[in-house]
Amino acid sequence: MRDHDRFYIGGQWVAPAGSATIDVISPHTEEVIGRVPEGTAADMDRAVAAARDAFDNGPWPQMDPADRAAAVGRLADIYASRLGDFAEIITEEMGSPITFSQLAQAPQPQMMLSYFADLGKTFTWEDERPGLFGPVTVRREPVGVVAAIVPWNVPQFTIMTKLPAALVAGCTVVVKPAPETPLDSYLLAELIEQAELPPGVVNIVPAGREVGEHLVSHPDVDKVAFTGSTAAGRRIGSICGQQLKRCSLELGGKSAAIILDDADLPATMGWLEMASLMNNGQACVAQTRILAPRSRYDETVDALAGMVAGLAVGDPGDPATQIGPLVAKRQQERVEGYITVGQEEGAKVVTGGSRASGQERGWYVAPTVFADVDPAMRIAREEIFGPVLSVIPYEDEEHAIKIANDSDYGLAGTVWTADADHGMRIARRVRTGTYGVNMYMIETCAPFGGYKASGIGRELGPEGLMSYLEYKSIASPAS
Repeated sequence: MRDHDRFYIGGQWVAPAGSATIDVISPHTEEVIGRVPEGTAADMDRAVAAARDAFDNGPWPQMDPADRAAAVGRLADIYASRLGDFAEIITEEMGSPITFSQLAQAPQPQMMLSYFADLGKTFTWEDERPGLFGPVTVRREPVGVVAAIVPWNVPQFTIMTKLPAALVAGCTVVVKPAPETPLDSYLLAELIEQAELPPGVVNIVPAGREVGEHLVSHPDVDKVAFTGSTAAGRRIGSICGQQLKRCSLELGGKSAAIILDDADLPATMGWLEMASLMNNGQACVAQTRILAPRSRYDETVDALAGMVAGLAVGDPGDPATQIGPLVAKRQQERVEGYITVGQEEGAKVVTGGSRASGQERGWYVAPTVFADVDPAMRIAREEIFGPVLSVIPYEDEEHAIKIANDSDYGLAGTVWTADADHGMRIARRVRTGTYGVNMYMIETCAPFGGYKASGIGRELGPEGLMSYLEYKSIASPAS
């Protein structure tokens, strides 16, 4: 039992304003494994006030950027010593298979800390340009107080797409973890304390949706950085638009994997296991629309079904497990509802289609493959956020690109071919923010985000740092 009774605000562990608590329930056992206080509007007000004071009156924004980068580097080093603890906690609280937690949930956030620490040492914070009447100095200054609101599926990953960039930029931050996965944020708070960041620079308050909206609406918040559903992103965007407040929104996806007729199917299946079903299918970048040529459609369906049917489903703490439970009962019911809808619309379940056999407890759904899927079906258009794949036939390459682009979303995608140059030509025509040719990977050095309803703005890379900066032009007379 991981039990916490305080919030990390203003560099201190403070008592909550209210008495309500959040029970953290294991998706595997359905038992309570942790408890934290539930943040109220008053708690958020206190956290924002601490961040505001640290930005307006503290040393952090005025420090040499190299010194801020060094502080983030200290945090990265401390974080590296606790990767096993982060992996274990995240697996316990949201059901991510321990092998995936050890591969991605824990080490990738540490790599982001290290990346931005290094970038801060070389980034151009001020430059001079020749103007019509004299030199113009262009400065990059921190945007201010940042509200970082993150989801439950990759909690540390989505914190670290925001936190280190904001810190290196000179911002102060209020982090609101999702109520399903608050436990990892307490370990992060302990490490921030060990890194001796100035009080109020980072504040962490787990809370629900209403209190999250209070944070978004707070007049002392200068920027909102949100990862989550497109529906919630629309609401946050509308609030920020009304207040003329900066925001970045990393939202949903319905990404397409285009298998060309010359693809090596066994090798492709090996990659799609990760690209389509990582984290039990609970990933915004998951390649859940599998586009196969008519000439190889049946062969592709059989290969995909064989791969999926062979996945080990069970206890996420077991290193042999490849598919664990979904995060909550509501998520299990949501995914089961889409499986029913797919059958009602005429798609054929090739494998899966039910709760995972042999699991008496836990929010499991058997990984499922649908064949005979029309691009207009709901299972081909709406984000399911579970281990459900739709195999869609196409007639020729132009048809495949049209299907891939015929989506409200544009977050990720892949193409699979024996000709990498051909794959690059396809990649340039698909309207998504990230893409892979015979692979899929989110690179820390490159911008991450999406087109259309997949969001606004970019995280990671130098572009991710720039999203936490304001640009000031200072003209001066020629000497």
